[in-house]
Amino acid sequence: MQMVDRTKFISAMRHVASSVSVVTTNGLAGRHGATVSAFCSVSADPPAVLVCLNAGSKIAQCVTGNGVFRVNVLPDGASRIANRFAGLDDTDVTDRFDGMPVWGDVPAISGATSLVCELSQTTVEGTHLICIGRVTEVSLGADVPLTYLAGRYHTLTQSEVVQ
Repeated sequence: MQMVDRTKFISAMRHVASSVSVVTTNGLAGRHGATVSAFCSVSADPPAVLVCLNAGSKIAQCVTGNGVFRVNVLPDGASRIANRFAGLDDTDVTDRFDGMPVWGDVPAISGATSLVCELSQTTVEGTHLICIGRVTEVSLGADVPLTYLAGRYHTLTQSEVVQ
């Protein structure tokens, strides 16, 4: 089977809107957080989600070492937080959590809907580590998430109701 051109794939994925999430972790392997573009539910029985992390990244090392992570679905208006955890401030701060509105052992971001997960399975695909976690705790945040499409943050607007 022939693979599609990388540039075409990236262009197609820029047309897919997604909520903006920050994965955080804390434990013996260290505390870290990173903005991720791939997060989704896997199962309701048992509750499980997956996140995709760059396999060579510090967040991937910390999540696998700690065996626990939290997915923080950022609320609308939290682009500054998304940028911080995407590493855009790394030249100015040594700790991405400095000055950020976080709480809890596995850092939760204030206002975010968050899911604490015990790492149950990992697999590598290409450059990324797919992490499946069993959800052990949920904290509801703002109703409207920050979204990302075509290289920019967006605000959702309500459309017509589907009957």
